[in-house]
Amino acid sequence: MLIIEDYLLLVLDDVTGRPVGDASYLQQVAAGALLVELALKGRVDLAGDTSGWRSGRVVVRDQSPTGSALLDDALATVKSKEGSKPKSLVEVLSRTKPADAALDGLVERGLLRREEGRILGIFPTTRWPAADSRHEGEVRRTLTRVLRDGVAPDERTGALVAILAATKQAGRVMAAGAELSATGRREIDHRAKELAEGSWAAGATRRYVEEITAATTAALTTTMVIAGAPS
Repeated sequence: MLIIEDYLLLVLDDVTGRPVGDASYLQQVAAGALLVELALKGRVDLAGDTSGWRSGRVVVRDQSPTGSALLDDALATVKSKEGSKPKSLVEVLSRTKPADAALDGLVERGLLRREEGRILGIFPTTRWPAADSRHEGEVRRTLTRVLRDGVAPDERTGALVAILAATKQAGRVMAAGAELSATGRREIDHRAKELAEGSWAAGATRRYVEEITAATTAALTTTMVIAGAPS
């Protein structure tokens, strides 16, 4: 399972199949999550001062297949834009609709169902209710140990928490799986933010995941500002 797949399972309501929050920036989240995954797998990195690329630009370290078509496609895109800023790559990758591809994959593996419909009998809409919640349940249990019980996350869980913190979804997501008061949700959000800013990853790993998460947050902010602008 990819980080973006875990994120989608968490933010989609199991019964209604609709996102528990704003879905207008899912493609940017998916793009950032793919970059994070590639970074954690050692496929991409941020250039240093002596690498031949400008410091802080995304470079490919390993082009070998990852075992995931979605990740391999993202890696090919990164290679074609090597030397770009993380924020630029988030935008480039988001235009390939990676969230849609991830949702299709979850349907193919039997974790979600695709239900097509129309709003007011006119506007097409798609819902993604759960078909098999066992994996999502395990992810939620892991997040509960990290976000409520104080267990230190591994790098992958830390990356998922960082993305939930960047999108301000941690408290809302955890409330969807258990009864949480408004205070409890705020505490979860605070814990997620602390972890995202803390030392859940070491050395270069932490640096490039921080940069990619920051780029994702910037892309989301731009999307929300545009969405909220008067027409």
